[in-house]
Amino acid sequence: MIHSVFQGRSFLAEKDFTRAELEYLIGLSAHLKDLKKRNIEHRYLAGKNIALLFEKTSTRTRAAFTTAAIDLGAHPEYLGTNDIQLGKKETTEDTAKVLGRMFDGIEFRGFSQGMVEELAEFSGVPVWNGLTDKWHPTQMLADYLTVLENFGHLEGLTLVYCGDGRNNVANSLLVTGAILGVNVHVFSPKELFPDQAVVALAEGYAKESGAHILITEDADEAVKGADVLYTDVWVSMGEEDKFAERVALLKPYQVNMELIKKADNEDLIFLHCLPAFHDTNTIYGRQVAEKFGVKEMEVTDEVFHSKYARQFDQAENRMHTIKAVMAATLGNLYIPKV
Repeated sequence: MIHSVFQGRSFLAEKDFTRAELEYLIGLSAHLKDLKKRNIEHRYLAGKNIALLFEKTSTRTRAAFTTAAIDLGAHPEYLGTNDIQLGKKETTEDTAKVLGRMFDGIEFRGFSQGMVEELAEFSGVPVWNGLTDKWHPTQMLADYLTVLENFGHLEGLTLVYCGDGRNNVANSLLVTGAILGVNVHVFSPKELFPDQAVVALAEGYAKESGAHILITEDADEAVKGADVLYTDVWVSMGEEDKFAERVALLKPYQVNMELIKKADNEDLIFLHCLPAFHDTNTIYGRQVAEKFGVKEMEVTDEVFHSKYARQFDQAENRMHTIKAVMAATLGNLYIPKV
């Protein structure tokens, strides 16, 4: 059997992979993106069946896994929260054992990190984390590919995350950035600082890579030397009852032109994992405006449509990076070392 450092492995959290392995996956993503642009087939998963398990709703993750699987020659099957018995009438272990006998790979997007780890433990096939409350690893590959495309390198750059510092995206940005040698600043109110265990984990990686980790509620300190400003929604899925509290806490942490000017870097880029609440052109946006008097939340419409914005490149890159993970872990590619 051809040896591959990735074949058969699950992609559950960034911390499970070395810097070289993450850099390889980002590089493979760029290669597969180029092949798609040139309309060159890359059907490394021909004949494979992929289960897409979704507890949480999704646009980009679902679209990316579906199109990535099809481009790779696989058949994706969407199994939503109302389609199967996972966690309701059947244990995660039992579901994993059944799906592992029918599918060649499993994607899971839901609440519990424990659940995706249990799927990986008992299914016997690669399992890919499409998002849990703890980590968002597939998002990270897209984020750092987008940064690489804009700057030509990652090491030594400074990424500033603004907003809710204890959500899954902040966790993953901290740890992944630290592994890759990217300085990561979290600009957040103290009430929403990242969990200390996550910060300690990131600081451990930062010692190895030379990256700098900063957690602060001071805007000037946070954005000094920033190359990337990144934000996410103020209220994560399942936390809608905390809206009033979050709006009050996070208004000063909005990404606006004033904050961008503080960075004093015309090459700066803005990223957002989407969806973004930058206007009132959605039902959600109008409801928030009516209830809380806020017409723009984590990012202003001006920034969202500015020359700094790269969020749609970032969204497209979800597909290319997910494709790389699936191909590397399931495609029997010859990757003896990285």
